[in-house]
Formats: sequence, C-alpha cells, structure tokens
Amino acid sequence: MNFVFISPDFPKTYYRFCQELKNLGINVLGISQTQYFNLDEELRGALTEYYKVNNMENYDEVYRAVAYFAFKYGKIDYIESNNEYWLELDAHLRTDFNVNTGKKDDQINFFKSKEAMKVCYKKAGVPVARYHIPTTLKKGIEFVKQVGFPVIVKPDNGVGAYNTYKINNMEELEKFYKEDFPSVKYIMEEYINGDLISFDGIVDSHSNPVFFSNEVFPTPIMEVVNRASDVFYYSNKECPKDLEEAGRKVLKGFEAKSRYFHLEFFRLKENKEGLGKKGDIVGLEVNMRCPGGYTPDMINFANSVSTYRIWAEVMAFDSTRENLSLPHYYCGYYARRKQNTYTHSTYDILEKYKNKIVMYEWMPEILAGAMGNEAFFLKTDSFEELEEFRDFCSK
Repeated sequence: MNFVFISPDFPKTYYRFCQELKNLGINVLGISQTQYFNLDEELRGALTEYYKVNNMENYDEVYRAVAYFAFKYGKIDYIESNNEYWLELDAHLRTDFNVNTGKKDDQINFFKSKEAMKVCYKKAGVPVARYHIPTTLKKGIEFVKQVGFPVIVKPDNGVGAYNTYKINNMEELEKFYKEDFPSVKYIMEEYINGDLISFDGIVDSHSNPVFFSNEVFPTPIMEVVNRASDVFYYSNKECPKDLEEAGRKVLKGFEAKSRYFHLEFFRLKENKEGLGKKGDIVGLEVNMRCPGGYTPDMINFANSVSTYRIWAEVMAFDSTRENLSLPHYYCGYYARRKQNTYTHSTYDILEKYKNKIVMYEWMPEILAGAMGNEAFFLKTDSFEELEEFRDFCSK
C-alpha cells in the first residue's frame, strides 16, 4: 500500500501516524517544504521516501511530487494530511490522481463550508442554530429581529475560531456592515448559550466510529482567541450516551469515511425555542481531521490507547486490534500565556503534579493564538483534582 502523507512534520507529533503506518508495512511517502535533515529523526525513520517542495502553496510542485511517487511506487492508495489547512489540497490531489479513499473536489465543501455543514447536521436529525449569510444591513437587521442579539459572525470557511466574534447591539451590527464587511463569505448565527463539547475519534469506511471520545471546552475557543486568555479543556473519562448517539448520526449524515474526526456540539445551558431544552445537544460544526494541537495525545492518555495506531489500522484493515477496554481517565490541558505573570512557577506546577503530568510543551507560535504558549497535560482519575490543577495553574 502506498500512502502519501501531506506535511507530516506539523504538528510534530504527526510523525506517530507515519510510524504506525510503517509498522504495518505501508509505504509512507512524505511531502513538505522542510529540508529533509531538519525533519525530526523519528519522522525520517518512518518515511519510505520524502519529497521536498519549495512551497506547499504551489499546487504544481505538490502535484509533481505525487506524480513522482506514483511513477516510482505505483498506484497511490491514500493521500492525507490530517490537517484542516490542507483538506482542499488533499481533495484536489485525490481528484487528479483518482484516489477514492477520501473526499474529492466535488465532495469536500461539506467538510469546509459552515453553511453546508448545517445541511448535513439537519440531515442527521441534529438541530443547528439559525443562520444568515450577510449581504446587506437591511437583511442583517431582519435576521436580528428574528433571533435577537447577540449574534455570532465568522468566516464560512475558517479554522480555529479565526476572525470569529460576537455582535451585541445595533451599533456593532451597523459597523460590521458599513466598516468591517469582509471580502470573503461570512456566516451570521444566532447566539447559543451552551457548553462546547466534542465527539472525536476514528471512523471506518462505512461511517461507523471504530473509536471515540469526548472533549469538554469550558471556555469557548472564540473567547480564548479574542481575549488571549489562558486555555483549559479536558478529555472526559467517559463519553455521554446522548453525545455518542448524536455523533454517530452526524458521521452517517456527512458520509465520513476512513479518517480521524472532530465533531463540535453545544449542550444547552437553558431552554432555547426551536432548538431544545436545557441539557439538549445542538450541532455546531465538523472538522474532518484530528482535533487541534496535541489533543490526540490527550485522548491517548485518557483512554489508555494509541489513536495513532488505531488510525493506521483503520487505514489498512478498516478495523483495529487495539484493546479499547483498558482504564479511562481525565486528561486536562492548561496553557498559560507568555506575556502573563503567575504566582505559581513552572517548577511549582511540575513539582506539585510530578507524578501526573504526562506531557509538557511550548506550543508553536502558529497554534498559540488558540492553544496558549506553555502547556501542561495532567492525567487523573479524579475530576476534583482536575479542577484543582486548573485553579493552581491559573494563579
């Protein structure tokens, strides 16, 4: 089997996907713009061959790289990046090389457009917020009369809460249309008062999750990005049954196949007319790739598994041999901002939780806006200790 992995060097832990593919005897063919000897040693060891391009944004260069691999190794079975930024590139390459193990150009829109996502959520029987595509102030006012303030505006095709913000009143609405109106397609949604949760995992070729987990985000990513606040979220010890049920329906509705997935929902904090009662689940958006940053590692710690291995086995066998019955834990992520001053030092945190800190990283700058700078990962059996860890890191 020949697997072309697009940009396998970012995030850095993605080398583990390549390692697990190699362990199954699969040819792993990497394409990126990083110099070969600047790749991590673990990644170099996992690649059958590497093709450096000068610019990943130059489609002709990347096309020639895949053509070279096809000429040398034969038919390409998979083209994948597991990265939101490259989903459209992946689809274009699959189309041109007739690779049928993922979405092509005519199918990728449902994975990228937030408006199109709502169609699939509804198809799956999961309610979504009412929305409007901004065109004129008059139509914007008509929409606000229906749903009330505040409303949320964001790019229809965007990543990580980038340029997502809240409009609270008529003055801000008029400013949006008259001064800040975007040059790209935006979507405007009614505000949902709910807790952000996600259904994450790996799906087989029949849209059935082989493995899944639940992550909880107490502070909305939009607020984290806009306020440059500290970041705290966690992998849940168990996945709620109603979330699993909704997630399974959405995977079928989107016809998701043979990939890692990250599905986002709100759990309502109050009754919402037209959507549901307090505690009900409402669809937000889908990301048909790994959850951001080092979340796959958090999921591994919380579930005593390797989702890198599960993913590779699903690519190869459409199933997994991983033991999914091992103990489950909470895994919390707390990231501080480098510009802030804290009472408790890095040493204090590592010393206090030294037996339970499973990972410590400085996040790459490109991820820091949404993920913070200095990140601590805590694995615990106790939700109370998870909350104590959050409070200790924040001071």
